[in-house]
Amino acid sequence: MVVPAQDLPARVRIHEVGARDGLQNEKSTVPTEVKAEFIRRLADAGLTTIEATSFVHPKWVPQLADAEELFPQVSDLQVALPVLVPNQRGLDRALALGARRIAVFASATESFAKANLNRSLDESLAVFDPVVRGAKDKGVHVRGYVSMCFGDPWEGAVPIHQVVRVCKALVDMGCDELSLGDTIGVATPGHVLELLSVLNEEGVPTNVVGVHFHDTYGQALANTYAALEHGVTTIDASAGGLGGCPYAKSATGNLATEDLVWMLQGLGIETGVDLGRLTETSVWMAERLGRPSPSRTVRALSHKDQ
Repeated sequence: MVVPAQDLPARVRIHEVGARDGLQNEKSTVPTEVKAEFIRRLADAGLTTIEATSFVHPKWVPQLADAEELFPQVSDLQVALPVLVPNQRGLDRALALGARRIAVFASATESFAKANLNRSLDESLAVFDPVVRGAKDKGVHVRGYVSMCFGDPWEGAVPIHQVVRVCKALVDMGCDELSLGDTIGVATPGHVLELLSVLNEEGVPTNVVGVHFHDTYGQALANTYAALEHGVTTIDASAGGLGGCPYAKSATGNLATEDLVWMLQGLGIETGVDLGRLTETSVWMAERLGRPSPSRTVRALSHKDQ
């Protein structure tokens, strides 16, 4: 039953991260043709933004070493296909293949910047600055990921002003949008609302902000609802709940796209996603990975079909 709630957005854009953030954490390498088919099925299910891959050095993320082979296999799709780039070399590789949307991956904490980027927080921002500006000079859309926005496995709770400083630095560089990452899944709704409010107070508007929640403590949907109340209309999610973070061992799966769509449909919020096709896609991918999907909605709907 659809029962709308007051003062929520009429439509949400889902930024699908399963093909990149989901598969990068797999222990075994998924064949390129399977990744391409996964992306095509996600597009067929109605997702309009599908993060395709990452142009990082294979040494760091071997599961995505096939970026040059994969991207041309899906670039004909009429959907946005952002790709992650870590530095100028990554940007050059992406642009050579015709990528028109890129993402950089910053940290709100020193510890994670060193673990993930092997640089201090300020050093990593300095590396991103020419990458972002170079991309913008070529008319490329740039997303700025900010990880550890709510908690860090080494540093604990992350001060809000620290997160805001990194967010403002990325916006000042020219990032078109931000994604606030709860990398280890410790956020709660009040914390989400406070961070969003302070960002607004410091000049970062809600319309450039997306949210990226992990479900470590079962709070991902509750946190998403809080973000919706604040007016956020870009939500990251991963088909079938795939993924985690290879540099933060306590990070569990991303918010499952199916669980998100189920909630949004019940609230009467448009997504353009066909939940049945999406569920079929996640079941198909789970079969290729050799394990069931962790998404509760996938389990419930696929069980009904049996």
